[in-house]
Amino acid sequence: MHEEISKFRSIWVERVYEMVASYEGLLQSIQIADVWYMVRSFGLVPIINLAVVLCLIMSFMVLFEKTTMGLISLYAKVFRRRPYRVYKCDPIVPDEESGSAAFPMVLVQIPMYNEKEVYQLSIGAACNLEWPGDRILIQVLDDSTDPIVKDLVKTECTMWLNKGKNIRYETRSNRNGYKAGALKEGMKHPYVSECEFIAMFDADFQPEPDYLTRTVPFLFHNPDIALVQARWLFVNANECLMTRVQEMSMDYHFKVEQESGSTSCAFFGYNGTAGVWRISAISDAGGWADRTTVEDMDLAVRAGLRGWKFVYLGDTKVKSELPSTFKAYRYQQHRWSCGPANLFRKMFWDIVLAKKVSMYKKFYVIYHFFIARRIVSHLVTFAFYCAVIPLSVFFPEIEIPIWGIVYVPTAITLMNAVGKPRSIHLIVFWVLFENVMSLHRCKAVFIGLFEAGRVNEWIVTEKLGDMLKGSPSISFAKKLNFNVWKKFNVLELVVGLYLLVCAWYDFMHNSDFYFVYFVPQSIAFFIFGFGYVGTIIPTDK
Repeated sequence: MHEEISKFRSIWVERVYEMVASYEGLLQSIQIADVWYMVRSFGLVPIINLAVVLCLIMSFMVLFEKTTMGLISLYAKVFRRRPYRVYKCDPIVPDEESGSAAFPMVLVQIPMYNEKEVYQLSIGAACNLEWPGDRILIQVLDDSTDPIVKDLVKTECTMWLNKGKNIRYETRSNRNGYKAGALKEGMKHPYVSECEFIAMFDADFQPEPDYLTRTVPFLFHNPDIALVQARWLFVNANECLMTRVQEMSMDYHFKVEQESGSTSCAFFGYNGTAGVWRISAISDAGGWADRTTVEDMDLAVRAGLRGWKFVYLGDTKVKSELPSTFKAYRYQQHRWSCGPANLFRKMFWDIVLAKKVSMYKKFYVIYHFFIARRIVSHLVTFAFYCAVIPLSVFFPEIEIPIWGIVYVPTAITLMNAVGKPRSIHLIVFWVLFENVMSLHRCKAVFIGLFEAGRVNEWIVTEKLGDMLKGSPSISFAKKLNFNVWKKFNVLELVVGLYLLVCAWYDFMHNSDFYFVYFVPQSIAFFIFGFGYVGTIIPTDK
């Protein structure tokens, strides 16, 4: 009897302990749930709601900017407000007495750095420009560090010199200032003082023979014009899908952005090549500066603030090459996104305090040129469509209006398609491609604004020229002979995985069908992450 009572007491005590432990666990669970509820309701949800509001505001800013530029470009086309109807541009003809001396002296600069695949193209095109031989001087600024490439470029220049062309081959002992430094050094040579205008071409650019006869007259007859910019025409646009979608973006830039800037206030960003400058305007603006990686935009902004006018000629096209490897394109986009943000940081007060331009032009440069186009557009693309909207699927209480998710981005996308109507069937690929690249552009903008580590990184965009042509014997397996691990891009893989998780959760728990967008965008990030995009260079090249 005593043993049974002891046994019963032991069982009862154990159950009491179990009940107490369960109660404590319940209390702990309740406490954890309360804490999570507090963090979710008063921390995460308000922050995400704020992010949604900011992204919607930025989306409207981009939509307004695209609409404004589109309307201005449409006005210029419908009412034929073309440069040749606005400015005097009569052809320059030889004088009976002075002959070719009636033509202004033009300097043609070709900066290059280890451009083995394309150096012959630009030098040959420059030497074939139609202009009196005694009124043109071609200057090749070779910063190459590869002695073999240097010898090739020098030999090419010597060949044209022997053919009677007025060409100079110039080098320097260092690469200080990169392209800006080379251009600045090139301007210091005594013979440059004889020149009135300067045409610039990167190593992969091939101007048509009539390029100078179409551009220089605008500068010759209009002393208030500092720059005449031509349009780029891409010779390798059909090389791969990546170059096709790049062509869509670049054609929009020229057809709409440059056109609208030239029409509305005679100001736009110099593209760094395929343009002709008035040398006195460069000097008036302070010359070349190497404080950022966008020396061309830096010079354009300073010249614009001095009251000089710019003209864009959309019907004058210069052949060039698009980066066809993902690595080259990524470096180029980093420079093109980081540089403007950093320049805005450095020049904000210079713009505000400029005395030779109107308040409207100051506002145009600060808001339209810098903030809306080169900062907000990059930030909202990644933040909204690749971060905030996917995150919102975990918070049912967060509602994003349908017009912000569908209507506004659709309108922006269709307006971008205006630049290349023949490629409108690629618009879905363009959207996915641009969203992936927005990751790098967004990161670059922050680096530029805060002057972080890679702010002054300058890597010359790799050009392939005719490298991949004429080699049909290279097998597919040989083309793919590369180190797989070196092809991995971790950031793209992380974002791709994040979007895939968001897609799965949205499919399982929600009814908004966001996963229809998340899945293809996730696949796009994975494709870029594993390096299966663009042209793959054979290992024996």
